[in-house]
Amino acid sequence: MSDIVRPYGDTTGDGMVQLSFTLPIPHDKRAEGAALQLAAKMGMDPAMLVHAKQMGDGFTFFVVYGRVNHLVDVSKVEVVERDYPLLSAKDVNAAVKRGLRRKLSVVGACIGTDAHTVGIDAILNVKGIAGEKGLEYYRELKVTNLGAQVTVPELVAAAQRERADAVLVSQVVTQRDAHLHNTREMSAAFREALPAERRPLLVVGGPRFDETMAGELGVDRIFGRGTTPGEVASYLVHALVNA
Repeated sequence: MSDIVRPYGDTTGDGMVQLSFTLPIPHDKRAEGAALQLAAKMGMDPAMLVHAKQMGDGFTFFVVYGRVNHLVDVSKVEVVERDYPLLSAKDVNAAVKRGLRRKLSVVGACIGTDAHTVGIDAILNVKGIAGEKGLEYYRELKVTNLGAQVTVPELVAAAQRERADAVLVSQVVTQRDAHLHNTREMSAAFREALPAERRPLLVVGGPRFDETMAGELGVDRIFGRGTTPGEVASYLVHALVNA
Protein backbone atom coordinates (compact mmCIF):
# COMPACT_ATOMS: atom_id res chain seq x y z
CA MET A 1 0.00 0.00 0.00
CA SER A 2 1.30 3.43 -0.94
CA ASP A 3 2.28 5.90 1.80
CA ILE A 4 0.82 8.73 -0.33
CA VAL A 5 -2.96 9.05 -0.03
CA ARG A 6 -5.63 11.42 -1.32
CA PRO A 7 -9.02 12.15 0.26
CA TYR A 8 -11.90 9.89 -0.77
CA GLY A 9 -15.44 11.15 -1.37
CA ASP A 10 -17.50 9.49 -4.09
CA THR A 11 -14.79 7.48 -5.84
CA THR A 12 -11.29 6.38 -4.86
CA GLY A 13 -8.75 9.19 -5.05
CA ASP A 14 -11.21 11.88 -6.14
CA GLY A 15 -9.94 14.31 -3.51
CA MET A 16 -13.40 15.24 -2.25
CA VAL A 17 -13.76 16.57 1.31
CA GLN A 18 -16.58 17.97 3.45
CA LEU A 19 -15.97 21.01 5.64
CA SER A 20 -18.18 22.77 8.19
CA PHE A 21 -17.68 26.22 9.73
CA THR A 22 -19.53 29.27 11.05
CA LEU A 23 -19.28 32.84 9.78
CA PRO A 24 -20.35 35.86 11.90
CA ILE A 25 -22.91 37.10 9.33
CA PRO A 26 -26.68 36.59 8.92
CA HIS A 27 -27.84 33.99 6.41
CA ASP A 28 -28.51 35.40 2.94
CA LYS A 29 -27.15 35.01 -0.59
CA ARG A 30 -24.13 37.18 0.21
CA ALA A 31 -23.32 34.95 3.19
CA GLU A 32 -23.46 31.86 0.98
CA GLY A 33 -21.13 33.54 -1.48
CA ALA A 34 -18.73 34.39 1.35
CA ALA A 35 -18.72 30.74 2.44
CA LEU A 36 -17.84 29.58 -1.06
CA GLN A 37 -15.13 32.23 -1.33
CA LEU A 38 -13.59 30.97 1.92
CA ALA A 39 -13.74 27.38 0.70
CA ALA A 40 -12.00 28.38 -2.54
CA LYS A 41 -9.25 30.17 -0.61
CA MET A 42 -8.74 26.97 1.39
CA GLY A 43 -8.07 25.07 -1.82
CA MET A 44 -11.47 23.51 -2.54
CA ASP A 45 -12.07 23.67 -6.28
CA PRO A 46 -14.84 23.34 -7.18
CA ALA A 47 -16.69 23.92 -3.89
CA MET A 48 -20.41 23.27 -3.46
CA LEU A 49 -22.58 24.66 -0.66
CA VAL A 50 -24.64 21.76 0.67
CA HIS A 51 -26.04 23.27 3.88
CA ALA A 52 -26.53 26.73 5.39
CA LYS A 53 -28.50 27.62 8.52
CA GLN A 54 -28.86 30.74 10.63
CA MET A 55 -27.38 30.15 14.10
CA GLY A 56 -28.77 32.85 16.37
CA ASP A 57 -28.49 36.54 15.64
CA GLY A 58 -25.87 37.31 13.03
CA PHE A 59 -24.24 33.88 12.65
CA THR A 60 -24.58 31.25 9.93
CA PHE A 61 -23.42 27.64 9.93
CA PHE A 62 -22.24 26.19 6.60
CA VAL A 63 -21.31 22.82 5.17
CA VAL A 64 -19.38 22.82 1.89
CA TYR A 65 -18.26 19.92 -0.28
CA GLY A 66 -15.51 20.05 -2.85
CA ARG A 67 -12.26 18.76 -4.30
CA VAL A 68 -8.77 19.43 -2.94
CA ASN A 69 -5.47 18.59 -4.60
CA HIS A 70 -3.49 18.01 -1.42
CA LEU A 71 -1.85 14.66 -0.73
CA VAL A 72 -0.94 13.10 2.60
CA ASP A 73 2.33 11.24 3.18
CA VAL A 74 1.37 8.69 5.84
CA SER A 75 5.03 7.83 6.46
CA LYS A 76 5.60 11.36 7.83
CA VAL A 77 2.66 11.36 10.26
CA GLU A 78 3.86 11.61 13.88
CA VAL A 79 1.75 10.03 16.62
CA VAL A 80 2.26 8.81 20.17
CA GLU A 81 1.97 5.03 20.13
CA ARG A 82 1.05 3.11 23.26
CA ASP A 83 4.43 1.89 24.54
CA TYR A 84 3.13 -0.22 27.40
CA PRO A 85 0.94 -3.35 27.67
CA LEU A 86 -2.80 -3.01 28.21
CA LEU A 87 -3.56 -4.70 31.53
CA SER A 88 -6.76 -6.06 33.03
CA ALA A 89 -8.04 -4.62 36.32
CA LYS A 90 -6.84 -7.79 38.04
CA ASP A 91 -3.34 -7.37 36.63
CA VAL A 92 -3.24 -3.67 37.56
CA ASN A 93 -4.20 -4.45 41.15
CA ALA A 94 -1.64 -7.24 41.37
CA ALA A 95 1.15 -5.07 39.95
CA VAL A 96 0.44 -2.19 42.35
CA LYS A 97 0.18 -4.49 45.36
CA ARG A 98 3.40 -6.27 44.44
CA GLY A 99 5.37 -3.22 43.36
CA LEU A 100 4.26 -0.50 45.79
CA ARG A 101 2.93 -2.54 48.70
CA ARG A 102 0.41 0.24 49.26
CA LYS A 103 -2.42 1.81 47.32
CA LEU A 104 -1.50 4.05 44.40
CA SER A 105 -2.94 7.53 45.06
CA VAL A 106 -4.60 9.33 42.15
CA VAL A 107 -6.01 12.88 42.27
CA GLY A 108 -8.17 14.10 39.38
CA ALA A 109 -9.81 17.41 38.46
CA CYS A 110 -10.94 19.87 35.82
CA ILE A 111 -8.91 23.02 36.37
CA GLY A 112 -9.45 26.70 35.63
CA THR A 113 -12.99 27.66 34.57
CA ASP A 114 -13.59 24.25 32.95
CA ALA A 115 -16.86 22.80 34.29
CA HIS A 116 -17.01 19.79 31.93
CA THR A 117 -16.54 16.77 34.21
CA VAL A 118 -17.72 14.14 31.72
CA GLY A 119 -14.17 13.24 30.70
CA ILE A 120 -12.59 13.04 34.16
CA ASP A 121 -15.66 11.23 35.54
CA ALA A 122 -15.49 8.67 32.74
CA ILE A 123 -11.92 7.83 33.75
CA LEU A 124 -12.29 8.03 37.54
CA ASN A 125 -15.87 7.15 38.51
CA VAL A 126 -16.64 3.51 39.14
CA LYS A 127 -19.35 3.48 36.43
CA GLY A 128 -16.66 4.36 33.87
CA ILE A 129 -17.56 4.54 30.20
CA ALA A 130 -18.87 2.18 27.51
CA GLY A 131 -19.08 -0.73 29.93
CA GLU A 132 -15.54 -0.31 31.25
CA LYS A 133 -15.29 0.61 34.93
CA GLY A 134 -13.30 3.63 36.06
CA LEU A 135 -10.30 3.81 38.36
CA GLU A 136 -12.45 3.85 41.52
CA TYR A 137 -13.21 0.20 40.71
CA TYR A 138 -9.54 -0.79 41.11
CA ARG A 139 -9.11 -1.86 44.73
CA GLU A 140 -5.38 -0.96 44.79
CA LEU A 141 -6.00 2.61 43.58
CA LYS A 142 -7.01 5.39 45.97
CA VAL A 143 -8.94 7.92 43.88
CA THR A 144 -9.74 11.52 44.84
CA ASN A 145 -11.98 13.31 42.32
CA LEU A 146 -11.98 17.06 43.00
CA GLY A 147 -14.57 17.78 40.29
CA ALA A 148 -14.83 20.97 38.24
CA GLN A 149 -13.37 24.48 38.27
CA VAL A 150 -10.51 23.61 40.59
CA THR A 151 -7.78 26.23 40.87
CA VAL A 152 -4.18 25.20 40.36
CA PRO A 153 -3.23 26.03 43.99
CA GLU A 154 -6.16 23.89 45.18
CA LEU A 155 -4.98 21.02 42.98
CA VAL A 156 -1.40 21.24 44.25
CA ALA A 157 -2.62 21.35 47.86
CA ALA A 158 -4.87 18.33 47.32
CA ALA A 159 -2.06 16.40 45.67
CA GLN A 160 0.19 17.10 48.65
CA ARG A 161 -2.54 16.24 51.14
CA GLU A 162 -3.37 12.94 49.41
CA ARG A 163 0.28 12.16 48.73
CA ALA A 164 -0.66 11.72 45.10
CA ASP A 165 1.40 9.42 42.92
CA ALA A 166 -0.41 10.78 39.86
CA VAL A 167 -2.51 13.83 39.02
CA LEU A 168 -5.04 13.49 36.20
CA VAL A 169 -6.46 16.68 34.67
CA SER A 170 -9.21 16.92 32.06
CA GLN A 171 -9.53 20.01 29.87
CA VAL A 172 -12.42 20.42 27.46
CA VAL A 173 -12.67 24.22 27.22
CA THR A 174 -10.22 25.30 24.53
CA GLN A 175 -11.22 28.88 23.69
CA ARG A 176 -8.11 31.04 23.29
CA ASP A 177 -6.01 27.93 24.03
CA ALA A 178 -7.21 27.85 27.64
CA HIS A 179 -6.32 24.14 27.89
CA LEU A 180 -2.70 24.88 26.98
CA HIS A 181 -2.36 27.87 29.32
CA ASN A 182 -3.93 25.95 32.22
CA THR A 183 -1.69 22.93 31.66
CA ARG A 184 1.48 25.05 31.58
CA GLU A 185 0.37 26.85 34.74
CA MET A 186 -0.27 23.54 36.48
CA SER A 187 3.05 21.97 35.55
CA ALA A 188 4.94 25.11 36.61
CA ALA A 189 3.11 25.15 39.96
CA PHE A 190 4.04 21.54 40.70
CA ARG A 191 7.67 22.16 39.75
CA GLU A 192 7.75 25.13 42.12
CA ALA A 193 5.95 23.40 44.98
CA LEU A 194 7.70 20.04 45.02
CA PRO A 195 11.18 18.68 44.32
CA ALA A 196 11.45 16.30 41.37
CA GLU A 197 11.63 13.17 43.51
CA ARG A 198 8.34 14.04 45.25
CA ARG A 199 6.47 15.38 42.25
CA PRO A 200 3.47 13.30 41.11
CA LEU A 201 3.08 12.03 37.60
CA LEU A 202 1.21 14.71 35.62
CA VAL A 203 -1.30 13.46 33.07
CA VAL A 204 -3.73 15.61 31.05
CA GLY A 205 -6.46 14.68 28.64
CA GLY A 206 -9.04 16.25 26.37
CA PRO A 207 -10.32 16.23 22.80
CA ARG A 208 -8.19 19.12 21.53
CA PHE A 209 -4.79 18.18 22.94
CA ASP A 210 -1.93 17.17 20.64
CA GLU A 211 -0.49 14.04 22.25
CA THR A 212 3.01 14.92 21.02
CA MET A 213 3.11 18.13 23.12
CA ALA A 214 3.67 16.53 26.55
CA GLY A 215 7.27 17.74 26.85
CA GLU A 216 6.40 21.24 25.67
CA LEU A 217 3.56 21.51 28.20
CA GLY A 218 5.64 20.10 31.06
CA VAL A 219 3.55 16.99 31.70
CA ASP A 220 4.37 13.30 31.57
CA ARG A 221 1.58 12.12 29.28
CA ILE A 222 -1.30 13.46 27.19
CA PHE A 223 -4.36 11.36 26.36
CA GLY A 224 -6.75 12.29 23.57
CA ARG A 225 -10.37 11.47 22.82
CA GLY A 226 -11.46 7.86 23.13
CA THR A 227 -9.07 7.05 25.99
CA THR A 228 -10.37 4.32 28.30
CA PRO A 229 -9.89 3.90 32.06
CA GLY A 230 -7.94 0.71 31.36
CA GLU A 231 -5.43 2.58 29.21
CA VAL A 232 -4.87 5.14 31.96
CA ALA A 233 -4.56 2.50 34.69
CA SER A 234 -2.11 0.50 32.57
CA TYR A 235 -0.04 3.64 31.95
CA LEU A 236 0.09 4.39 35.68
CA VAL A 237 1.44 0.91 36.33
CA HIS A 238 3.96 1.28 33.51
CA ALA A 239 5.18 4.70 34.71
CA LEU A 240 5.01 4.32 38.48
CA VAL A 241 5.36 0.62 39.26
CA ASN A 242 7.26 -1.01 36.41
CA ALA A 243 9.45 1.97 35.47
